Parts: sequence; C-alpha cells; structure tokens
Amino acid sequence: MNNDERFDPQRPKDEQDTKHTEGRSSSDKSGPDNRFFSRDEKSNHDSNDDSSDKKNYWKGGESSGPFRSKGPQRNGGPFQPGKNRVALIVFVVLLSTFVIMLLGDPRSALQEVPYTNFLKYVENGQVISVEIQENSLIKFTLVNSMSAKTRIPYFDDTLLDTLRKNNVSVTGTVQDISLLQVLLQLLPWAIFLGFSIMLWRQASGANGKMMSSLGKSHAKEYMDSDVKITFADVAGQKEAKYELQEVVEFLKHPAKFQQIGARIPKGVLLVGPPGTGKTLLAKAVAGEAGVSFFHTSGSDFVEMFVGMGAARVRDLFEQGRKNAPCILFIDELDAVGRTRGSGLGGGHDEREQTLNQMLVEMDGFDTASGVIVIAATNRPDVLDPALLRPGRFDRQVVVDLPDIQEREEILKIHCRKVRLESDVDLHRIARATPGTSGADLANLVNEAALFAARNGKETVSMADVEQARDKILLGVARESRFMTEDEKRATAYHEAGHTLLHYYLKHLDPLHKVTIIPHGRALGLTISLPEKDAYTKNRSMLMDWIKVCMGGYVAEDLVYGETTTGTSNDIKQATDVARRMVTEWGMSDLGFVSYGKEDEPLFLGREIAQHKDYSEETAKKIDSEISRILSEAMSETRSILSEHRDQLDKITEALVEHETLDDQQIRELLGFEAAESVTNLT
Repeated sequence: MNNDERFDPQRPKDEQDTKHTEGRSSSDKSGPDNRFFSRDEKSNHDSNDDSSDKKNYWKGGESSGPFRSKGPQRNGGPFQPGKNRVALIVFVVLLSTFVIMLLGDPRSALQEVPYTNFLKYVENGQVISVEIQENSLIKFTLVNSMSAKTRIPYFDDTLLDTLRKNNVSVTGTVQDISLLQVLLQLLPWAIFLGFSIMLWRQASGANGKMMSSLGKSHAKEYMDSDVKITFADVAGQKEAKYELQEVVEFLKHPAKFQQIGARIPKGVLLVGPPGTGKTLLAKAVAGEAGVSFFHTSGSDFVEMFVGMGAARVRDLFEQGRKNAPCILFIDELDAVGRTRGSGLGGGHDEREQTLNQMLVEMDGFDTASGVIVIAATNRPDVLDPALLRPGRFDRQVVVDLPDIQEREEILKIHCRKVRLESDVDLHRIARATPGTSGADLANLVNEAALFAARNGKETVSMADVEQARDKILLGVARESRFMTEDEKRATAYHEAGHTLLHYYLKHLDPLHKVTIIPHGRALGLTISLPEKDAYTKNRSMLMDWIKVCMGGYVAEDLVYGETTTGTSNDIKQATDVARRMVTEWGMSDLGFVSYGKEDEPLFLGREIAQHKDYSEETAKKIDSEISRILSEAMSETRSILSEHRDQLDKITEALVEHETLDDQQIRELLGFEAAESVTNLT
C-alpha cells in the first residue's frame, strides 16, 4: 500500500481516523508491539493479585508474580537496591526512555506524504494553511480539517509564490524540542561524566590508601597468647640465655629493677653466624616474659620513596609504645644499619635517613615503658658505631655454633615429632656433624624423614640420616649426565690423587667419601669430615690442606703428562690459603706482620678505595713467600704420589667400577688397618 492510498483528502476525517485506528489495531495483534502491550495488560489485570508478591520481592522475599526471580535467592533476594543505588537509577532511566519511545501514541504523530502530492493539493486548492519549520518540514491543513506533513527535499524558491497564488496561509516556526530529545542528547554525556567521577573516586581512594600504607611499619605482631616458644625450646646457648634472662625478668618484674635504680639495656644485639637461632632466642624472650612480639626485617625499612623508611621506623616504635610491654625484633639489622658514608659515592641517602631516624628513636626511648629492642645480625663489623654505643644497643650477645652436647640437644628437639628406629643414635649423629648450625641439623632431620617416606618406610633409620647428610654435603647427584670412558677415567685419577694423600699426611681430617658421580657443577668430589670441633688451625694442618688441593693436579700430570681445566678450583683454594698464611697469619719467613688486602669489596668497607700499606719491595717478598710455600707443597705431593703410583691406579680402577667409595672400602682396597670412623653413621 502506497502513501496515496493511505491518505485521501477527499474522504471525511472520521472515516480516515476509523480506518487508521483499525489498521493499527490489526497490526498490533500480530506484531511485536502487540506482545508488549499484551504483557502490560496482563500485568495491569493481575496487579491486585500480585501486589503483595511485588512488595515481598522488594523486601527480599519470594515472589509469585511476573517479577519473580527464577534464579537462586541470595542474602534475602537477588537484588538489593541499597547496595547499588546508582545502578538502579541508571536502569530506571534507561527503562523509562525505552518505554516512552515504544509506548508513545502513534496517532499523535502526523502522517507524512510525498512533497509532490503536497504540491498537487496546493494547486487543487485543498490546502488552507501551512506551517514551515526551518525550511525543511511543512505541516499543512486541508479543507476537510485533516492535517499532514511533508519534507522539503530540495531548495524550492517558487514555493512561496505557489502558496500565495493559491491563497494559502503561511506561517514559519522553529522545530519543537521535546524532553525526550534533550534526555537522549544528554544521556551519553551523563554516562561519560558519571563513569569519570567513579574512576576518579576509586583512583583517589586507592592512592590515598597506598600512600597511607607506605608509611606504616610492616612488622608482624605476635600477641602474648600467640608466642608459645620458651627457653626450653632453644637447645644449648647457655651464655646467651643467661644474658637474655635479665630482659625477661625486667619485662616480668620491672619494679624490682627500678627500686634499686638499675636501668635495663635499651637494645640487645644478637650476633652470630646464620642459622644459629637468633630469631628463635628473641621469640623465646617474648614467650618467657609473656609479652607481645613485633618481628620485622631491616630491609622492610628500605623503600623507593624518600622518607618512607624513616616513617616506618617512627610507626614501629609508636606501635611498641601502644602495646607495651613488648619486644621489637629487627632481623638483619645490617641491611639498614651499615656505616654511614661508606661505599662508592658516599653511601645511600635514603638508608642513612632511615638509620638516623632509628638512632633518634632509640636515643629518646624510655625503657621504663616496658619496650625492649632486640636486633640480629651476622655482620657486626659493618654496623654504624653510633648504633653500638651505650644507650642504644648497649649489650651484644654472641650466638655461636653449637658444640657436640648442644648439637645432641638440638637433635632431640627436632626429632620430637619424627618416628625413629632403635638404631638411631643422636649422640653419634651430633659427634659426626661438627661445625653445623641448628638450622643445618633441622634440615638434616627433615631430609632423613623425606628419604624414609620416599622409600615407603614408617620410621627413620640411621641409613636415612646418612643419605640425608650426603645429599646436604654433596648435593643432588646428576647420574643422568653422560660421560665418556676417557673422561670418567680422567676424573677418577684426579679424585684418586686427592684421596690417596689423606692416608700419608698426618694433619688432615679423616676421609669420608669419594665419588666420580657429578654433583652440581663438579664432575667428582672428595669429602673429609672433622672428628671434633676445631676452632684454630696450625701451620702443619694448612700445609697438608694445600697438598691435598694439589693432589688432583699432580695425579693428572703424572698419568697424562698434562693437566685439565678441572683443577682451577683447587688452584684457587691453595693459593688463597698460602696468601693468608703470609699476609694474615704470620706463617712465613716475613714473620709476625699483617699486610692489608687490596681487593676488599667497596660495599663492605668503610673507605672508597683500599690502599696498600706496604711498598713494592714488600709486595715482591710476599709473592716470593707465596710461591715458596706452593713450590714446597708441590714437591712433597709429587713425591708421595710418584712413590705410591700403584695405589693410585688401584683407587682409580675401583672408582671407575663402583663410582663411589668410602673410607672403609679404600682401607680394605689398599690393605690398610681398619679404623673406627667417627663420621660414619652406618
């Protein structure tokens, strides 16, 4: 149907209205608009029945009406307007706009006719008045009072003459702007503005939280009920416990010290090698005293933002004052407490600023408040002297490596929860592990338990402990690495040279095991273990150690007439020991004198450049003495291995065949008398 058939100016208006309405109604019965209106009509029809259900829905209850949610109900209902008011408002506005656009009365809009038909109506005298809107739209009224509209498709300069000639009343207006058009035009800007405000608020809130958290201390707080470690859980360290017992007594009974006028140390510095239990001791002090414990590290104060480290120091001490009595424990103090102005470029400004703040806080810290600062480090030589003066860390407690009795006590503590077989002798294990720390022993017990579990056993045997110790000493064996027969034999001769010297030199630790199975970067290893705790070494022991280092080099030279690059580590160890014998320990003809080192790392020293404190002539003498020591050791090593070349070949053949030999097997192979090995656990 074209436009001429739908709009007839000759037909009365009532008939056209009737036909238009009927046509619209018939189309509504099958079109999408009919479905939309039918749904609303059904909703209006059932509004009374469903009103209570809708009220229950908005209250968070179930609904049986058309708004009922088919999904699971959460927190009293699937929708909570209190939490998403902005989203609710936007949803309502969009829904209202959509409804207005779809439900607008179509009869209120004028029917549009072609421009050519409009000109015919004018020429036939059927148009009585026109309203021209912005030279683009014409609304006109016919003689039968019907109204319609048309659009001007082009610029028609004869239009006014035509209208004037046919006595048509002409008016000009501006096109009306509806509220809906205004809302639709403003809606994108409103959405953009709202989204921008939301992002800005989130960003400002996140930045504010981030900046406020940067100045907060990262110390972990353990309340008095959380700290259950006491001195009974720390094996050995009798002297350290005695020093720290005063701190415990002060935290428990401060009036006892204050009445007599005594002042407890403001800070206690725990000094010792890694793994000796410095952190454990600090926790034990808090557990014994029954006070809160704040644990932090020196690296936590170092931040990329200037001044944040100092702010964290202030916050840490402020937390301590609020939670008094308590203990503030700073681990790895050397990370922030190094000597100011040291190193290349004069030091680190931010770190020094943090250290200055720590010095200020400790200087004005009153121990009467019941707050004790305990710090731990294994580098006390690089700490700033201002930290160590009386009034700050005025007490240093040495936490050293455990002796044999302390090692046995430590093993008992770590074996409490491990199921052991009857053959496990903790005293024997302690005697076979000299020079180990508490952390090393804990790792040994754990590795033994892992070996037992891996083999499907329910208890840990002495063999599992031996395997665990070998894994810790040697590392994981790389048995999958392929080696040719020549490489394997060359490695066996090298390790045999080291091994054989252990039976002809008197001042060495007993041989434990030798292997040509690659471990880590080493193609072979020769391990000797001390039978007792040794705190010093004499010249004979050092000379024999240099000879053992040379054993692999000499063996290769005797057998093949040349050496390999595998001797590089041996050469470095021997040269380093010989140099220290001359420059540090006075074990040369130069006598009782110490010479400075030229290669001290800048970040460890107190001076930008380490200068020589001896002349060039003295340097030549030092080099000459080092060369003499090495030459003397080389001559004796070559003599021993040349004299016992047959035994060197026997050890080599056995290594090629078995790959790993221990002390007992080597003694049987060479015909030596069997000796009881303290370090052998099986």
